[in-house]
Amino acid sequence: MEQRISVLTLGADDLPAMRAFYEDKLGWKPVAQNKYIVFYQMNGFLFSLAKRPFLADFVGISPEGSGFRAVITGYNVASEAEVREIYDRLKTKGVKIVKSPTVPSFGGLFFYFQDVEGNLLEVAYNPLIPLNDHRDAVGHKSIDHL
Repeated sequence: MEQRISVLTLGADDLPAMRAFYEDKLGWKPVAQNKYIVFYQMNGFLFSLAKRPFLADFVGISPEGSGFRAVITGYNVASEAEVREIYDRLKTKGVKIVKSPTVPSFGGLFFYFQDVEGNLLEVAYNPLIPLNDHRDAVGHKSIDHL
């Protein structure tokens, strides 16, 4: 199997509210949609939101799920200034900030926020994750020293 991701899907309890968050607060534009699922073109893959019961039925598992989901969606940027600008913009839009911009021990700047269903998202300038001209993450520098 090739080392790549084509689609990342989050199950949504309230699809209209989740769509409103990603489209109105983050400014994302859907590329395909129906009453069960919506897709957004990202940098080299699709991100989708699907009604949790629909997704569970499609996969053949129980739709139950609560608490920390152990998934964080990361959005890396090229500078600390860009992290602060996005933080300020999301804060003025009423987005729930979980952790204000913080400098970790290895440098850079990170903050965390939640969508309307509590999924964690991260905005980060991480000097250990280089970005190419298209702002795609291209590898990871050594972390052996950390």
